[in-house]
Amino acid sequence: MTKRRSLLICAVAIVAASMEGALASDRTAVYARIDRVVLEPNAEAPATIQVWGVFSLADPDDPNAYRAAAKGYLYFTAGEDAAAARREWSDLKSVAGTGQIVAFGSRQQSIPRLRQQTEKPSSPDAYAVNIGVTKVQGMTNYPPIRALLDYRR
Repeated sequence: MTKRRSLLICAVAIVAASMEGALASDRTAVYARIDRVVLEPNAEAPATIQVWGVFSLADPDDPNAYRAAAKGYLYFTAGEDAAAARREWSDLKSVAGTGQIVAFGSRQQSIPRLRQQTEKPSSPDAYAVNIGVTKVQGMTNYPPIRALLDYRR
């Protein structure tokens, strides 16, 4: 086999490996641009959180798709690991109002229900602790991120 042919095969293998990662399912439950966070009954020992903003939520019927970006709020209770949930809630509060897009939750654990702005808080979803709150850098052509960036209502 010639050196040129070996390099070509190697290049094809690298491209194929990178395509595999690009085609893998996105495990994130929520991409968000957070406007504000309400911790109840207080910030020192919250039992629930309201996360207000614009959200791209995972589509439960398609592991590679997200619902259209929509404004409203998510309402959570701490769930099984309350200490970890509260740490993540602190991270969510720290990005509120900054325009920073974040990712959190796991579509395999649960996808929260987006509530309308006029809906009174009741029956909070359990907060799914996953890999933490991740600041999204770049990825502006990825559909759920693009939808958040383009949302203007």
